Amino acid sequence: MRPMRLRSSLLVSSFSILGFVGCSSPTSDEANLTPEIPDPVEIPSVESAPLTTERTIKPRHERVSPTRNPQVPELLNEMLAEGMGEWDFAEGIPIHTWTLDDETPPAPGDNAKMLTRFVHLADTQLADDESPARLANYDTPGLGGAFRPQEGHECRILNAAVRTINAFNRENPIDFVLLGGDNIDNGQSNELDWFLSIMNGSPNVHCKSGDPLAPFPFPEDYPKHPFVAEGLEVPWRWVTGNHDILKQGTVRPRPGEAEGSEAIAGTRDWSLPGGPIVTGEVIPDPNRYILTRGELHDRVASVGDGHGITDDVKAYGKTYYWFDVKDTPVRIVVMDTAAETGGALGLIQQSDIDDFLEPALQQAKADGKWVILNSHHGSHSLSDGGSPGGIKQPDAVSLEDWYAFVGRHENVIMHLAGHTHIHRVNKRAPDGGSPYWELETSALADFPNQLRVIEIWDQDNGYVMIRAIGLDYVDEGDPIAQDGRKRAIVDFTCGYEKDGGGDPTHRNVELWIPKPGATD
Repeated sequence: MRPMRLRSSLLVSSFSILGFVGCSSPTSDEANLTPEIPDPVEIPSVESAPLTTERTIKPRHERVSPTRNPQVPELLNEMLAEGMGEWDFAEGIPIHTWTLDDETPPAPGDNAKMLTRFVHLADTQLADDESPARLANYDTPGLGGAFRPQEGHECRILNAAVRTINAFNRENPIDFVLLGGDNIDNGQSNELDWFLSIMNGSPNVHCKSGDPLAPFPFPEDYPKHPFVAEGLEVPWRWVTGNHDILKQGTVRPRPGEAEGSEAIAGTRDWSLPGGPIVTGEVIPDPNRYILTRGELHDRVASVGDGHGITDDVKAYGKTYYWFDVKDTPVRIVVMDTAAETGGALGLIQQSDIDDFLEPALQQAKADGKWVILNSHHGSHSLSDGGSPGGIKQPDAVSLEDWYAFVGRHENVIMHLAGHTHIHRVNKRAPDGGSPYWELETSALADFPNQLRVIEIWDQDNGYVMIRAIGLDYVDEGDPIAQDGRKRAIVDFTCGYEKDGGGDPTHRNVELWIPKPGATD
């Protein structure tokens, strides 16, 4: 196979450089030497993690029309050399106040207090970019996602996000991290292993598939060098997205296609400089198999505290569950909107309302809880299951019926989601029902590569206030995460990727809503 021949030539060249092969015949000791994966890199902890109200990242280069393809290493390097990935710290983004009636909110009462603070981490899309099941050649401007210049750096970017959350937590304690789904990119077993190792901490994370030694020796800027992951210092909870269970988040996989040796639609070859896109024969890897939802549940539940995946979740078959924020009236209700039948859009079925959501929201009301719904897809990303790659489901809940359902439950204060990779706020006011907020967080995977810090406040004046502030991951001390950020910025400035920051009034926000009647 071509990759094996490349590896052999690289090994011979590398041994010559390292002195393993000389002009004379090797000694028996030298002949027995074999290349080894180097020790994992230790990355220092982050000292401080400022919110984007204090400072934020701004590209130096203006956004241009897409004329150069960042998939081509030579063109990407050309754009990096021109400074299209450079950035500066700009002044912070102000907080925009939202009320349901567009009026100024009342002054907080004397006993206003924050009930909880947590981080929303959405759309990491940690990818095995060397898998033969990739669709890199289908990436186009404005419809990106099949290829990202920074995808080979995503393990280090996620690790930088974890280090950032830990630093923020040391200065401003948080209760938990809530995922937004699409945590991995192709539903693969090895991707999930890498994700769990980074989130929970590991002495050795090596985000590499196929030949673990190609190329040898690893270049200094090689994004797949093994590293030590410090792991989150706070609990985190799993949420399932379409990319967590489907090939490229869209289609049901064919048996064996991810583990196999033939790349049809374009994957990357990191044995070559810059990891160019290739097709044809690649090195197979049994660790690449695409997980079923049940296998995913088992894997997540088997580490740490299970991260929300209990025996009840496994028995139900979808990632539906709820948990309370201790000593508060806040309850998080997690929904699974990924469709195993295919399609990138979300799916809620009437059976899920009847069997889980309606009883859960009724119980929350009886318990005096304010509900935050959390799913990968927001309401405008829901479908009947028949989006491209999927199969229409007869009991799919329509958008109108979804709004009517939520509006019947006055204790729902917010629906939190990801999927669109854009910071966005929407008022939801169902006809005859109770209004609530819908909040979407942009993707860690794409520019501006942010998380959101969310606080829930009882304002002691008849209102609840939801504060959501962007948080840039800190890349200090990790040149690979720094390089990943530059590549993500190039993807934006060269015109291939959209601006996930969205409307400036949707980025750092305070959302006011009347306090539900069932409280305290």
